[in-house]
Amino acid sequence: MYVALIMVVIAVFSYLIGCVNASIIVTKLFDSGNDIRDVGSGNAGFTNVLRTKGKKLAIYTFLIDFAKGVAAVYFAHLLLTFCLSLDAGSLTFCFGEYLACFACVLGHVYPCFFGFKGGKAILTTWAATLLIDWRIFLVLISVFLIVLVLTKIVSLASVCAAFSFPAAVAILYFVVDANIDSGVMALVFSLLISTLVVYKHRENIQRILNGKESKITVHK
Repeated sequence: MYVALIMVVIAVFSYLIGCVNASIIVTKLFDSGNDIRDVGSGNAGFTNVLRTKGKKLAIYTFLIDFAKGVAAVYFAHLLLTFCLSLDAGSLTFCFGEYLACFACVLGHVYPCFFGFKGGKAILTTWAATLLIDWRIFLVLISVFLIVLVLTKIVSLASVCAAFSFPAAVAILYFVVDANIDSGVMALVFSLLISTLVVYKHRENIQRILNGKESKITVHK
Protein backbone atom coordinates (compact mmCIF):
# COMPACT_ATOMS: atom_id res chain seq x y z
CA MET A 1 0.00 0.00 0.00
CA TYR A 2 2.86 2.38 0.83
CA VAL A 3 4.52 1.89 -2.55
CA ALA A 4 1.15 2.21 -4.29
CA LEU A 5 0.55 5.55 -2.56
CA ILE A 6 3.94 6.81 -3.71
CA MET A 7 3.09 5.83 -7.29
CA VAL A 8 -0.21 7.70 -7.06
CA VAL A 9 1.63 10.83 -5.89
CA ILE A 10 4.10 10.47 -8.75
CA ALA A 11 1.32 10.02 -11.30
CA VAL A 12 -0.72 12.99 -10.05
CA PHE A 13 2.27 15.34 -9.79
CA SER A 14 3.60 14.32 -13.21
CA TYR A 15 0.19 14.71 -14.85
CA LEU A 16 -0.33 18.17 -13.35
CA ILE A 17 3.12 19.43 -14.33
CA GLY A 18 2.49 18.02 -17.80
CA CYS A 19 -0.69 20.12 -17.95
CA VAL A 20 1.42 23.29 -17.81
CA ASN A 21 1.37 23.73 -21.58
CA ALA A 22 4.12 26.18 -22.50
CA SER A 23 2.84 27.08 -25.96
CA ILE A 24 -0.56 28.15 -24.62
CA ILE A 25 0.84 30.07 -21.66
CA VAL A 26 3.64 31.77 -23.57
CA THR A 27 1.43 32.95 -26.42
CA LYS A 28 -1.25 34.21 -24.03
CA LEU A 29 1.35 36.15 -22.01
CA PHE A 30 3.45 37.57 -24.83
CA ASP A 31 1.06 37.71 -27.78
CA SER A 32 -1.87 39.84 -26.63
CA GLY A 33 -3.70 36.97 -25.01
CA ASN A 34 -4.02 34.99 -28.24
CA ASP A 35 -4.42 31.21 -28.05
CA ILE A 36 -1.94 29.21 -30.13
CA ARG A 37 -4.70 26.65 -30.74
CA ASP A 38 -6.57 29.22 -32.86
CA VAL A 39 -3.77 29.75 -35.38
CA GLY A 40 -1.68 27.69 -37.79
CA SER A 41 -2.14 23.96 -37.38
CA GLY A 42 -4.08 24.48 -34.15
CA ASN A 43 -1.62 22.34 -32.23
CA ALA A 44 -0.45 23.56 -28.84
CA GLY A 45 3.20 22.78 -29.40
CA PHE A 46 6.66 24.03 -30.29
CA THR A 47 6.44 23.66 -34.07
CA ASN A 48 3.21 25.64 -34.37
CA VAL A 49 4.65 28.40 -32.18
CA LEU A 50 7.79 28.51 -34.33
CA ARG A 51 5.82 28.75 -37.55
CA THR A 52 3.24 31.29 -36.41
CA LYS A 53 4.83 33.30 -33.56
CA GLY A 54 8.54 33.30 -34.28
CA LYS A 55 11.74 32.01 -32.76
CA LYS A 56 11.65 33.91 -29.45
CA LEU A 57 8.36 32.44 -28.23
CA ALA A 58 9.33 29.06 -29.71
CA ILE A 59 12.49 29.02 -27.59
CA TYR A 60 10.46 29.78 -24.45
CA THR A 61 8.10 26.95 -25.37
CA PHE A 62 10.95 24.54 -26.00
CA LEU A 63 12.63 25.25 -22.66
CA ILE A 64 9.48 24.95 -20.56
CA ASP A 65 8.15 21.81 -22.24
CA PHE A 66 11.55 20.17 -22.00
CA ALA A 67 11.99 21.23 -18.36
CA LYS A 68 8.68 19.76 -17.24
CA GLY A 69 9.58 16.34 -18.62
CA VAL A 70 12.85 16.48 -16.70
CA ALA A 71 11.08 17.72 -13.57
CA ALA A 72 8.51 14.91 -13.61
CA VAL A 73 11.08 12.10 -13.75
CA TYR A 74 13.47 13.86 -11.36
CA PHE A 75 10.68 14.28 -8.80
CA ALA A 76 9.79 10.60 -9.13
CA HIS A 77 13.40 9.59 -8.60
CA LEU A 78 13.82 11.85 -5.56
CA LEU A 79 10.57 10.68 -3.98
CA LEU A 80 11.41 7.02 -4.46
CA THR A 81 14.92 7.54 -3.12
CA PHE A 82 13.69 9.44 -0.06
CA CYS A 83 10.79 7.12 0.76
CA LEU A 84 12.14 3.71 -0.20
CA SER A 85 15.94 4.04 -0.35
CA LEU A 86 16.10 1.52 -3.19
CA ASP A 87 18.84 1.13 -5.76
CA ALA A 88 18.28 3.23 -8.87
CA GLY A 89 18.23 0.15 -11.09
CA SER A 90 15.40 -1.60 -9.25
CA LEU A 91 12.11 -2.56 -10.83
CA THR A 92 10.29 -0.13 -8.54
CA PHE A 93 12.40 2.76 -9.76
CA CYS A 94 11.89 1.73 -13.36
CA PHE A 95 8.12 1.65 -12.90
CA GLY A 96 8.04 4.97 -11.03
CA GLU A 97 10.15 6.84 -13.57
CA TYR A 98 8.30 5.51 -16.60
CA LEU A 99 5.00 6.20 -14.85
CA ALA A 100 6.15 9.80 -14.39
CA CYS A 101 7.06 10.00 -18.07
CA PHE A 102 3.70 8.63 -19.20
CA ALA A 103 1.66 10.79 -16.81
CA CYS A 104 3.55 13.93 -17.85
CA VAL A 105 2.99 13.14 -21.53
CA LEU A 106 -0.69 12.50 -20.82
CA GLY A 107 -0.94 15.87 -19.09
CA HIS A 108 0.70 17.63 -22.02
CA VAL A 109 -1.64 15.99 -24.51
CA TYR A 110 -4.80 16.32 -22.39
CA PRO A 111 -4.21 19.26 -20.00
CA CYS A 112 -6.94 19.71 -17.40
CA PHE A 113 -6.05 23.42 -17.16
CA PHE A 114 -6.79 24.04 -20.85
CA GLY A 115 -9.91 22.07 -21.69
CA PHE A 116 -7.98 18.82 -22.26
CA LYS A 117 -6.74 20.10 -25.62
CA GLY A 118 -2.94 20.15 -25.64
CA GLY A 119 0.05 19.30 -27.78
CA LYS A 120 1.70 16.17 -29.12
CA ALA A 121 4.33 15.69 -26.39
CA ILE A 122 7.47 15.21 -28.47
CA LEU A 123 9.73 17.48 -26.41
CA THR A 124 8.29 16.27 -23.11
CA THR A 125 8.90 12.65 -24.06
CA TRP A 126 12.48 13.39 -25.07
CA ALA A 127 13.16 15.22 -21.82
CA ALA A 128 11.78 12.41 -19.68
CA THR A 129 13.79 9.75 -21.50
CA LEU A 130 16.94 11.81 -21.05
CA LEU A 131 16.71 11.30 -17.30
CA ILE A 132 15.44 7.72 -17.44
CA ASP A 133 18.02 6.40 -19.90
CA TRP A 134 20.21 8.72 -21.98
CA ARG A 135 20.72 5.97 -24.56
CA ILE A 136 17.02 5.99 -25.42
CA PHE A 137 17.10 9.78 -25.65
CA LEU A 138 19.97 9.60 -28.15
CA VAL A 139 18.10 7.07 -30.28
CA LEU A 140 14.93 9.19 -30.35
CA ILE A 141 16.62 12.46 -31.19
CA SER A 142 18.93 10.80 -33.75
CA VAL A 143 16.01 9.23 -35.60
CA PHE A 144 14.14 12.52 -35.48
CA LEU A 145 17.05 14.55 -36.86
CA ILE A 146 17.92 12.05 -39.60
CA VAL A 147 14.34 11.90 -40.88
CA LEU A 148 13.96 15.69 -40.57
CA VAL A 149 17.12 16.34 -42.60
CA LEU A 150 16.03 13.87 -45.28
CA THR A 151 12.39 14.96 -45.55
CA LYS A 152 12.12 18.39 -43.87
CA ILE A 153 8.80 17.21 -42.43
CA VAL A 154 8.66 17.65 -38.66
CA SER A 155 5.59 15.47 -38.16
CA LEU A 156 7.10 12.55 -40.08
CA ALA A 157 10.30 12.85 -38.06
CA SER A 158 8.24 12.89 -34.85
CA VAL A 159 6.25 9.80 -35.83
CA CYS A 160 9.40 7.90 -36.79
CA ALA A 161 10.98 8.84 -33.46
CA ALA A 162 7.85 7.62 -31.68
CA PHE A 163 8.07 4.26 -33.45
CA SER A 164 11.74 4.01 -32.49
CA PHE A 165 10.94 4.40 -28.77
CA PRO A 166 9.69 0.85 -28.05
CA ALA A 167 12.24 -0.57 -30.50
CA ALA A 168 15.07 1.15 -28.63
CA VAL A 169 13.71 -0.04 -25.28
CA ALA A 170 13.48 -3.63 -26.50
CA ILE A 171 17.02 -3.69 -27.86
CA LEU A 172 18.65 -1.90 -24.93
CA TYR A 173 16.86 -3.70 -22.12
CA PHE A 174 16.45 -7.19 -23.56
CA VAL A 175 19.61 -7.52 -25.68
CA VAL A 176 22.21 -5.10 -24.33
CA ASP A 177 21.35 -5.12 -20.62
CA ALA A 178 19.62 -8.53 -20.44
CA ASN A 179 17.24 -6.98 -17.90
CA ILE A 180 13.98 -8.75 -18.67
CA ASP A 181 11.86 -7.53 -15.75
CA SER A 182 12.63 -3.84 -16.19
CA GLY A 183 12.52 -4.32 -19.95
CA VAL A 184 8.95 -5.56 -19.90
CA MET A 185 7.91 -2.64 -17.70
CA ALA A 186 9.70 -0.10 -19.89
CA LEU A 187 8.35 -1.67 -23.08
CA VAL A 188 4.74 -1.41 -21.90
CA PHE A 189 5.10 2.27 -21.06
CA SER A 190 7.03 3.05 -24.25
CA LEU A 191 4.30 1.42 -26.32
CA LEU A 192 1.63 3.44 -24.52
CA ILE A 193 3.51 6.69 -25.03
CA SER A 194 4.43 6.07 -28.66
CA THR A 195 0.85 5.00 -29.45
CA LEU A 196 -0.46 8.22 -27.92
CA VAL A 197 2.05 10.33 -29.85
CA VAL A 198 1.24 8.62 -33.15
CA TYR A 199 -2.50 8.98 -32.47
CA LYS A 200 -2.05 12.72 -31.92
CA HIS A 201 -0.30 12.87 -35.32
CA ARG A 202 -3.09 11.06 -37.17
CA GLU A 203 -4.09 14.17 -39.18
CA ASN A 204 -0.46 14.82 -40.05
CA ILE A 205 -0.08 11.23 -41.21
CA GLN A 206 -3.09 11.63 -43.48
CA ARG A 207 -1.62 14.81 -44.98
CA ILE A 208 1.73 13.07 -45.47
CA LEU A 209 0.01 10.25 -47.34
CA ASN A 210 -1.79 12.85 -49.47
CA GLY A 211 1.43 14.76 -50.10
CA LYS A 212 0.05 17.89 -48.44
CA GLU A 213 2.05 18.09 -45.22
CA SER A 214 4.04 21.30 -44.74
CA LYS A 215 7.82 21.20 -44.77
CA ILE A 216 9.98 23.24 -42.45
CA THR A 217 12.18 25.81 -44.17
CA VAL A 218 15.95 26.04 -43.86
CA HIS A 219 15.51 29.44 -42.17
CA LYS A 220 13.19 28.00 -39.54
